[in-house]
Amino acid sequence: MRPLDLLHISIADQCLYGFTDGQLVVRLLVSTALNGAGEQSGSNCTPRGRHQVRAKIGDGLPEGAVLRGRRWTGEVWSEALEAQFPGRDWILTRILWLSGCEPGRNRLGQVDTFRRYIYLHGTPDNQPMGVPLSHGCVRLRNADLLNLFPRVPSHCAVMIDEAPCPQWAAADLV
Repeated sequence: MRPLDLLHISIADQCLYGFTDGQLVVRLLVSTALNGAGEQSGSNCTPRGRHQVRAKIGDGLPEGAVLRGRRWTGEVWSEALEAQFPGRDWILTRILWLSGCEPGRNRLGQVDTFRRYIYLHGTPDNQPMGVPLSHGCVRLRNADLLNLFPRVPSHCAVMIDEAPCPQWAAADLV
């Protein structure tokens, strides 16, 4: 499969759209921030605007690998592990770490996406998708992230906005 050259995340639709040469080739349900859209550090909001994938973390780890501080703990998520750590914000499987591209909007100072540790990452399969619940990151199903990860090159463009998807993107992919 060819690499993706653009990821478009619609906060309104709670969907990630992946494009190669302008063609929609991937559509996945996601979960963005419970607090909505926003760029301010400490807001627990999903930052809008143009971003890029600054780092890819977790290649080769098992599905459900628990990541803390961008390192594998050696654990693999399970319901029993979740019961041991209730309320934990689980970061699982892989991380696509975002960096803002717009100084003053999502880059530098109190609005820096990279310094806010905003990721696309896996989440427990018992968490709903299509519903905003994160602390600012973009959550994906682990299996979806495993399929997406190798197709996303470093520095891949990522656009995050509040607009609903265009009508043509709502149609089923072939």
